[in-house]
Amino acid sequence: MVYESMFDNTTQTAEAVARGLRRAGFAAHAVPVTSLASTGPVDVDLLVVGAPTHGFTLSRRESRAEAVRQGAGPDRAAIGLRDWIAQSLPQRYGTDRLVVFDTRVGRVRHLPLSASRTAARLLHRRGFRLLRKPVGFAVDRVRGPLRDGELARAENWGRMVGSACLEELSDAA
Repeated sequence: MVYESMFDNTTQTAEAVARGLRRAGFAAHAVPVTSLASTGPVDVDLLVVGAPTHGFTLSRRESRAEAVRQGAGPDRAAIGLRDWIAQSLPQRYGTDRLVVFDTRVGRVRHLPLSASRTAARLLHRRGFRLLRKPVGFAVDRVRGPLRDGELARAENWGRMVGSACLEELSDAA
């Protein structure tokens, strides 16, 4: 799983999703996109990506700089999920299976556009197949915290996604 996080809300969500995937039987790890900038081909059964919603979409250099001005760590602004998809995503990732999530301010739970929808569209153009509709997890304010129950919901979503993917893999075998 690859994620971008500025204030740790998406980090916490990614870790909960990874716990759910492990409960389903996957060897899942949540890895920040800043650690993957130059990674080569990776062989996985499912690509999971997550990012915070910035201005109804994936972050850009400017929106990450603004997050740093609001207190995010400067190291987190180096690269975002959008950049990784466009520049660093290995051509061969071992799978075409994809699920996507985002974190978003909770007072606008149902966004017409969001980080997860943008990521899904960009990854679809790269040949990935979305297994489930993108999902959003709510934070109270830009800096968080996550709303009550969202981590449990993220873990449950990870378990359901993992189970569905494992079923698809066994059907294909």
